[in-house]
Amino acid sequence: MMVLMLLEKVKFAVTLLLVMAVLVPVCSAQKRFYIAPDDHTDYFWIADEATYRTAFLNMIDYYLNKMDQTAGNPSDQQMRWSCDGSLWMWEYEKNRTPQQFERFLSRIRDGHMSVPKNALVLAQGGSPAEAVIRGMYYSGLMERRHNVEFPMAIAMENQTLPYGLPSLWAGAGAKWSWKGVCNCATFINGLQNRDREIYYCGGRDGSKVLMKWNSMFTTNQSFGGYAEAFNPMASINFAETNAAFQTKYPYPSIGIFGIGWDDVAYMSDEAVTIAQQNTTPNRRIIVSNQEDFFRDFEPNFGAGLETHAAAYGNEWDAYIASLAEVSSRVKRSVEKLRAAEAMATLVSMNSPSFMASRTAARDKAMLNMGLYFEHNWTADGGIPRNVRAAWSRTIERELTEYVETLHEDARLALAGQISRTGTEDRFFVFNPLSWTRTDFADIPLKLYNRKVSVFDVTTGEEVPSQVMRSGTKTVLRVMAANVPSLGYKVFEIRPGTAQTFTPAATSTASTIENSFYRVTVAPDGAITSLIDKARGNRETVRNIGGKVLNDIGGNRTGALTVENAGPVSVTLRAISTSPLAHTTRVTLFRDSDRIDVVNEITQNFSNVRHWSYSFDLASPDLWHEEVGAVIRGKLTTNGGHYYPKHARYDALSMNHFATMTNGTGSFGVTLSNWDNQFMLLGENNRDILDSTTPQINVLAGGQVDGPTLGIRDQGGDSYFLQRFALGTHGAFDQTASMKFSLQHQNPFVTGMIEGTGTQTRPYPASTFSFLTISDPNVLLWALKPAEDGISRGIVARVWNQGNAAAYNIALSRPITSAERLTHVETTIAPATVASGQLSANINQQQLQTHLLKTGQ
Repeated sequence: MMVLMLLEKVKFAVTLLLVMAVLVPVCSAQKRFYIAPDDHTDYFWIADEATYRTAFLNMIDYYLNKMDQTAGNPSDQQMRWSCDGSLWMWEYEKNRTPQQFERFLSRIRDGHMSVPKNALVLAQGGSPAEAVIRGMYYSGLMERRHNVEFPMAIAMENQTLPYGLPSLWAGAGAKWSWKGVCNCATFINGLQNRDREIYYCGGRDGSKVLMKWNSMFTTNQSFGGYAEAFNPMASINFAETNAAFQTKYPYPSIGIFGIGWDDVAYMSDEAVTIAQQNTTPNRRIIVSNQEDFFRDFEPNFGAGLETHAAAYGNEWDAYIASLAEVSSRVKRSVEKLRAAEAMATLVSMNSPSFMASRTAARDKAMLNMGLYFEHNWTADGGIPRNVRAAWSRTIERELTEYVETLHEDARLALAGQISRTGTEDRFFVFNPLSWTRTDFADIPLKLYNRKVSVFDVTTGEEVPSQVMRSGTKTVLRVMAANVPSLGYKVFEIRPGTAQTFTPAATSTASTIENSFYRVTVAPDGAITSLIDKARGNRETVRNIGGKVLNDIGGNRTGALTVENAGPVSVTLRAISTSPLAHTTRVTLFRDSDRIDVVNEITQNFSNVRHWSYSFDLASPDLWHEEVGAVIRGKLTTNGGHYYPKHARYDALSMNHFATMTNGTGSFGVTLSNWDNQFMLLGENNRDILDSTTPQINVLAGGQVDGPTLGIRDQGGDSYFLQRFALGTHGAFDQTASMKFSLQHQNPFVTGMIEGTGTQTRPYPASTFSFLTISDPNVLLWALKPAEDGISRGIVARVWNQGNAAAYNIALSRPITSAERLTHVETTIAPATVASGQLSANINQQQLQTHLLKTGQ
């Protein structure tokens, strides 16, 4: 026993000596302080667009001159500068000569200037994944055109960070990030003592970026703030003398980023002077572009760092709900871009110049997908709220106009490329998704009283159809079956009375019922009962706190009417003034397990409103699409993805869907969310994640943190379109939930096929599929002509909803070569093509982008 004790003591002593041998060089080595000058951009908070444009141009000119003036200094003491977003570069390109812009780019190449991939400082908890990516597209264009790199992405000042954002950054080519917060306008506690100071910020897909996010030991003008170098020597002295800092950050390579703080413009060479006057044998001060710190730190210390992945909820991100309808239009445009670009791809294969005239509008629209989420939605600065709101409306309008124009032009152009035969009117039904699907399709009909029948040209069979009113328009609605992946089917309209099909659903004054569900709707549009007929007539609704499904808090008063009943769909319409004037339409479809809910609020409101969805589920378990990741709505300490500290839980990101199942996994409901961005689980508590109450409260709008933060009274808006869909099922299936929501939010696109008689055109006259993917869990996320032109090829982005897999993409034409791309379309490496198909491997939960080149 004594021998064993002696051996243990020896082992302990040896271990202690080894640890000391590792730590002593780290602690005693010359410290390297990277002082990174920048100017934090508070766009439309402290100054407007014109003022900031001038500031950007003047600051870049100033620092370019300083770089020239200090070129003869030792490298550490040469001027360097970090722009706060790619909008700085955008403005410099648009407002300076090509020679001046090349001078700017040359300083990026030689490491004296840096620009992050994102447009500005953004708060992106309410952003669709594709909007995050597209907001970085301008940086991608610059990478390819000018041989420059942008290895950083940032999310500053706001106190929270979405789980999936680092994966999107990494997929776009970013390697490093730093985050400094404001610790203002916040309800988050404990920022002065974070659990990690520098770490790899990871994702479910296995990707990661190196993240510097220090504790805020003092104020936001030192470590952990967004102006760490506001007083450079004070921060250096703090790092050299503060025991808590040295314990939490035991590395000799120290980044101190950001000097300008909230100034509109900061122009000074003080960092150079400080480096010249204060470097000693024990202290090396380096004027930094931020990137050089990471180039030093990562190879020396990165191997020992933790990879940490967690969601922190949302704070300033949620303030976009104070302008809810405008924010919804941004989300709709991002979603509609999927079909617009898919059709544009088919058109461009035969008309290579189709996209050529759209470059300027496209580039601005892509940038706007980032700019809309600029972080100063607090709207509590020097710029009046109405001015900030007006700018946000402009950003949305430019994006929406681009998408709507592209969608309509591509739709008409595609119609002109589809062959036809016969003399009757024909229309195509286009499916922008990557699997065969059956759903309704609407085509405008010129004459309301016209008796028509509709036939599937492929099968020759008549299909269920109904003529209905949609606002002031007459619409022919058909049930389009088995429309192929990323392709179309053609239907023919023939004169005469249609065949008699059974009704899509039966209805009473307050109930509609099809083969899947029996739904009871209250006069205010709330769903008080949802019976799942396929699962033993199981009730789905539970009254929780007086709330049921699609419940905005009304008193069950209003008027119910059956609307547009036919063999394709039946709708119950509720018109109510409780608690706000609104119209709700609940629709069941023929042979479909989806319930569509369309809410139109037609009254301005100023308080915070939610649509409640209360489910009869014991021990609920929630999964939802956040920002570029599908995550579990529980704390990390309970098997989920939300961090138990430094977070808030009252406005969780809700992109395409949220799915809630019972504890046994035997029954669940998927809620598809077309227009809104955030949700609250159960009880309203910022600090506690309620994962035990089976209730999802979707944020309809409002200033979630009171009247001093955000846009008041919804900017005067009085119309809000907010659509959902419900579907019941068994255990949670991520792929099925995502496909369910994508089908709801990407309706078939229709168009009349031009001409009469026989017309031979590039695409066939009956049915066509442009793309197929071999693995059912790998879903097409975007298909588009390359930003550099269709002559470069077709860009296909996919999102794997399952485990790591090998998959193939096949096109209607043989693929001759392919490249692996970053999400911003910069080449990574050649990809494998076998037998005319892309052959690729993909990680679990990964988004992946490829360039595909085809033969004829």
